[in-house]
Amino acid sequence: MTAETFVTHTPGDVRIIADRHGDPDARAVVFLHGGGQTRRSWGRAAAAVAQRGWQAITVDLRGHGESDWASEGDYRLVSFASDVNEVLRTLPPDPVVVGASLGGFTAMLLAGELAPGAASAVVLVDIVPNMDASGAERIQAFMAERMDSGFDSLDEVADAIAAYNPHRPRPADLEGLTTNLRRRGDRWYWHWDPKFVSGSDEFSPLEIHDVDRLNAAVGNILGDGVPMLLVRGQLSDLVSAESAELFLTRFPQVEFIDVAGAGHMVAGDRNDIFADAVLGFLARHTD
Repeated sequence: MTAETFVTHTPGDVRIIADRHGDPDARAVVFLHGGGQTRRSWGRAAAAVAQRGWQAITVDLRGHGESDWASEGDYRLVSFASDVNEVLRTLPPDPVVVGASLGGFTAMLLAGELAPGAASAVVLVDIVPNMDASGAERIQAFMAERMDSGFDSLDEVADAIAAYNPHRPRPADLEGLTTNLRRRGDRWYWHWDPKFVSGSDEFSPLEIHDVDRLNAAVGNILGDGVPMLLVRGQLSDLVSAESAELFLTRFPQVEFIDVAGAGHMVAGDRNDIFADAVLGFLARHTD
């Protein structure tokens, strides 16, 4: 299934790039990637959803992939949420939002604070307000380590990813890595804006550490009767079993699936289970 790329212009004149899979008149499932990822990370999941008759939208968040970098380095969570809300305005009514990590935080503030009712259902992928700080610090360190110096070769990139994610097989075709990189001179660099990682506190996504605010947003979503699913990777170092249990105890309405053999990148590690979980949730909660 060939994806159609389209552009949404935000009020702040940031171009947001997204791909559409499937029927543009069908109800939409909108996939939001994690920090340091791109819309390409959802390829197989989006295809599976589109094959079931949905319109699957995969979005490059600002500062990531092919979307514009914010001119003032504005990577606040509310800014990500505002951008996504503009994308939702272009789609048929009652979209479903699926957010992983940063994308999940974005979905919380979007549907629970910025634009109540914007999403008819929400799927959080390996993220909860009370995430484990050590896992978040590990991700931050990985993103920052070679951000400025770059890499000599794709082999060097693959080695760095394998060291960070040892349970995932090293890719045989390294060309696939180029969707997450930019070539400058004779070196490869990650695709994201360095200000996303090292920008000023004024414009950083510090809301991810405001557990009370995020819990309130989740409470608002559920209070509006919007169904929610949490998909956790059993090998995750960002959402421990204890963190998930605390979240589910606080919000017993939330459905839950624990994916064996998957780490934080659930869709990439076990797309078969992930796609089935999302499609089952959609079947239960949408007409």
